[in-house]
Amino acid sequence: MAKGWILAASVFAASPILASAAPQDDQSVQTQIEMLKQKLAELEQRLAEQEAQKEKMQERHEQMVTRKEYKQTDSKQRQSIRENSADSGVQARLAKLEDKTEENENWPIKVHGAVRFQYEYNNYNQGNENRTGDLDFDIFRLNFDGEIGDVILSAEYRWFHYMDSVKHAWFGYNFTENWQGQVGVVKVPFGNLPYNSHSYFFNSTFYVGLEDEHDNGIRLLYRDDDWQFDIAYHKSDEQGGVDGSTSDRTARYNYDSVGIRLPGQGAYDTPGLAIGESNSYAVRGARVFHFTDDHNLEVGLSAQGNNFYSGTAAEGFEAYSQYNDQNVGNRFAWGAHANYNNGPWNVQLQYADYEYDLEVENRGVYMGAYAYYDAIPTEAKIYTGNVAYTLPTDIGPITSLTFYNDHSIITDKAGYQDDTWMNVLGVAVAAGGGFYTYVDYVRAKNQPFVGGNIATDGGEVNDRFNINFGYYF
Repeated sequence: MAKGWILAASVFAASPILASAAPQDDQSVQTQIEMLKQKLAELEQRLAEQEAQKEKMQERHEQMVTRKEYKQTDSKQRQSIRENSADSGVQARLAKLEDKTEENENWPIKVHGAVRFQYEYNNYNQGNENRTGDLDFDIFRLNFDGEIGDVILSAEYRWFHYMDSVKHAWFGYNFTENWQGQVGVVKVPFGNLPYNSHSYFFNSTFYVGLEDEHDNGIRLLYRDDDWQFDIAYHKSDEQGGVDGSTSDRTARYNYDSVGIRLPGQGAYDTPGLAIGESNSYAVRGARVFHFTDDHNLEVGLSAQGNNFYSGTAAEGFEAYSQYNDQNVGNRFAWGAHANYNNGPWNVQLQYADYEYDLEVENRGVYMGAYAYYDAIPTEAKIYTGNVAYTLPTDIGPITSLTFYNDHSIITDKAGYQDDTWMNVLGVAVAAGGGFYTYVDYVRAKNQPFVGGNIATDGGEVNDRFNINFGYYF
């Protein structure tokens, strides 16, 4: 109403009728006053109508955003709103947006992902140390998760600045409340799940192919409150094995055995004889003991094995061509794990033992991942122990801090004397509902990604400070 009086006063002051009122008689002045009152009433009515329409538009906008009232209206009601709207053009567009929003919300497949960057400072790369570290793009990833007609979909694809790869991609079906089947690039069940670690660097188990591994095959899962069982058969690794149609066998997310390290080869060389995992199996069982709602202990056993089929010997290694295109050996691994939760505390323990039995004279095998080859011994034992504490917070956008220390050691390595060990002290910061950061101080010896290699002796103790931060949407 105040706007109406201001507008009326402006019209009143500028009116030519008022300008000539002084020399006229009282009746003329009264007539002019009545005319102004009528004009003022008309202006106030117009302003009131505009305010009402504005409020109506705001109400409809809020309905579209909150979806509370809109979700209770059916399509016929929305059609009526469109037809009876005072501003049909704007309202029609709003209604279309509402329909599209509802359609997206009800779409059974959720599309999400992450964008991450990384700062690294270490003492084993002179250039990095001279530059006081480097900040690089890390990853863009897309995830698809959902269910259509009782068939489940879960997939993740990752793009790095030097390669791209699938992490997992499978279809699933719930046969009962407790049994689920999966087929595609599925997780290999082994040890502590989903990870045997808390940090960005995983544990040393990851670098020998015994943590967060995914291969082409079938997986059957059983879950109830007290028991977990997994049975899996994998025909090949995620790239299709030794004869998979890929231009780069190292362009993969997880570590797979991709070659035999022949005598005279270095730790990072292209394999003299390529191999691929085939006809693998994996079994895992775990018992969960519940003490209270947030106090429990899981203990379990795992085992897995596979055959290796060879490709063609590389140039310069023709003497090994007798092993071309045949079964050249196998691998067996087993492990025991424990996962303890008590409120904000989590403790993970795991023991793993693996052994390759190869027909070819060798100095180990090559693992392929993250666009390079990395050698490991054909036999070793791995001990891991991790502890974490999660603290809910209300510091600006920060919602929680998870403090952790992950430790692993690889010992009794066939052909090598020096152990591999890695300790990661860090904190994971969750903020804003989608922002997540790992801050890690890594100290290690003979450890991949920390200036070393598992299949070597005489390595130095190296340090790495790492911040990996990203937005998850």
